Amino acid sequence: MQLKITSWNANSVRLREQPLRRIVAEIDPDVLCLQEIKVATELFPHDLMAELGFPHRFVFGQKGYHGVAVLSRLPLTDCRTHHWCGIDESRHAVVQLPHDIELHNLYIPAGGDVPDPDLNPKFRHKLDMVDELARWFEAERRDQRRAILLGDLNIAPLTTDVWSHKQLLKVVSHTPVEVETLARLQASHDWVDAVRAIIPPEEKLFSWWSYRNRNWDASDRGRRLDHIWLTPALAPALRDAQITREARGWEQPSDHVPVTVELEV
Repeated sequence: MQLKITSWNANSVRLREQPLRRIVAEIDPDVLCLQEIKVATELFPHDLMAELGFPHRFVFGQKGYHGVAVLSRLPLTDCRTHHWCGIDESRHAVVQLPHDIELHNLYIPAGGDVPDPDLNPKFRHKLDMVDELARWFEAERRDQRRAILLGDLNIAPLTTDVWSHKQLLKVVSHTPVEVETLARLQASHDWVDAVRAIIPPEEKLFSWWSYRNRNWDASDRGRRLDHIWLTPALAPALRDAQITREARGWEQPSDHVPVTVELEV
């Protein structure tokens, strides 16, 4: 069975009807995972998602901020959520897909503007959440676990994941401490970076372009902040991966674009 899974930071789901329709029409995912939905659970646009062909939905929302959702053509079971760092924010939803696949949809904090955990509580929160996740996955580790970790992790780990490695070394999302912390999370279950397993690490690749840049395509000052990882037990099922760059130029765009993997399960 072919399974197509797309992750997208919608940056306020109620403002993104047009790109949602294009994602369904042009990418046609079986499972669509959204981050930063910015809506309380009870106000999520369920009617639109049902119209788009997703009868199974799990929403972990929050008024005005954060929030994640899993939309699926396939049944979802064992749906649950997690809070991290003792903070009541909607950033982590877990669902069970058919074929014994456990999916984690994550929205890691952006971290503010100052890359110093002593001066910036938002940056400290970001590092602490990734560190807690790493310790949790390490404790939960199982050799045969078929799992997916995806979402807006808000860290661009490789030098080719940013438009200028040198210029962004002191900019939140690509600082050495963030990259090291993300590496600990990846090592916690030997997660396989599915996109870079298909698209060579030597190739520049981005999933986010700032709204501040009016000519985002020409200047191409992007970062790869959105990721899809697979456990070693599931990685052999990977068949393809893509980032839909052109979505940044669609009507009503998010500043992020969809990231998609195809699995043979």
